[in-house]
Amino acid sequence: MNSKMIKDITDFIFLNDDPEISDVILIPGSSKWEVSKKASELYSNGYAKYIIPSGKYTSKLGRFPYEKITNELYSGQFETDFDFCSSVLRKNGVPESAILCENQSTNTSENAEFSKSILDDRKIKVCKAILCCQAFHARRAFMTYARWFPETVFYVVPSDTQGITSENWLKSEYGIKRVLGELEKCGKYFHEYFTENVK
Repeated sequence: MNSKMIKDITDFIFLNDDPEISDVILIPGSSKWEVSKKASELYSNGYAKYIIPSGKYTSKLGRFPYEKITNELYSGQFETDFDFCSSVLRKNGVPESAILCENQSTNTSENAEFSKSILDDRKIKVCKAILCCQAFHARRAFMTYARWFPETVFYVVPSDTQGITSENWLKSEYGIKRVLGELEKCGKYFHEYFTENVK
């Protein structure tokens, strides 16, 4: 298999930045505790004053998949992605006052849009933001949030989840499915966005 092709796909999908002091930490809706734990570590290290864990639940399932929680420390029956993520944050030392609630969105685009609306309502100017997400979701998450925060500098700080990393994604059918699925979605979901300037 062509090594350059694999490297190009890997480099594109698996964004990973060194964080810098920012105005907010953003978390797309997720049932993966690793993402919120990473965000709590960044908060504890002084990288931002606020965190927005976003999400109601995926529209495909219609509820929060509490049965997929892989760490007993964070288990429970949660109503929304926000409830789960904020619970993980609090258990890792993030105060309630630093957590901004967004619990209505049902996909990544709404995660970004509704989070932007909350920040605008609070008159919080976001010049820099840290985006905590699943590693294989990093590129699409960045593209989505960058669309709704066009003037913001983003630092993508992902977490390896579901056994998928930049080093091993090609070694399982599930890893290949998720990574190439993200590659496909980056083209499908943003076609209209990029053609808007042509019309």
